[in-house]
Amino acid sequence: MRKSIKTSLIIIAPALVACLVCLVWLVSRPEEPGTPIVSDTSRGASFEVNVERPRMDRFLFGILPTKIEAKLLGGELRFGDASRGARIGSVGHDRLELSADGWDLLIETDSEGRVAPGTRLVFPIEIAEKQYKLRCRPADRSVGYLRTTMRAGSGDIDGRLDGRFLVELANCVNAETGKILDTEAGGSPGQAWPSAPLTLRGSFQGLPPVRR
Repeated sequence: MRKSIKTSLIIIAPALVACLVCLVWLVSRPEEPGTPIVSDTSRGASFEVNVERPRMDRFLFGILPTKIEAKLLGGELRFGDASRGARIGSVGHDRLELSADGWDLLIETDSEGRVAPGTRLVFPIEIAEKQYKLRCRPADRSVGYLRTTMRAGSGDIDGRLDGRFLVELANCVNAETGKILDTEAGGSPGQAWPSAPLTLRGSFQGLPPVRR
């Protein structure tokens, strides 16, 4: 009995390795021509926003690289200047407002550069085969930053801002009801989704400073 189990494992292990190699190869293939790239400064104003789920809330507990998971299952949480309805709102060294259809991002920082309580992200997501719109905010003791630089050779009036940001979003609720997702997301009563903070990160280039 033990010998047969050992033989089966010897046969199955190489097959699993081969499958993993194939997956990595598929994901590592170059993108199709015409895929927009945020870092292309010739495109003028551009931005990209990504939301990363905590490892425990991902497929197979996040053992697969994010790109492989996205290609296998879809449902990447991201938007950018090429997304439908993309809009650039208020932009400054202490404020960034970006949106697209279904997405609404506002990052604010205080006089010391810390992420401020007004920071929030509203976005659509599928959890347990149901569609929700979440509104997420940082914790009281926020983690993250918004870093901007004025593009070389530009002035304060006609200048353009480049930058990047990272914010941990610890508090999420259903944007329509104002309640946490627990049993709806497959958890126990009172056990809010996500199980750990979401990580919001992104970058932008050539955004015109706008105050509102």
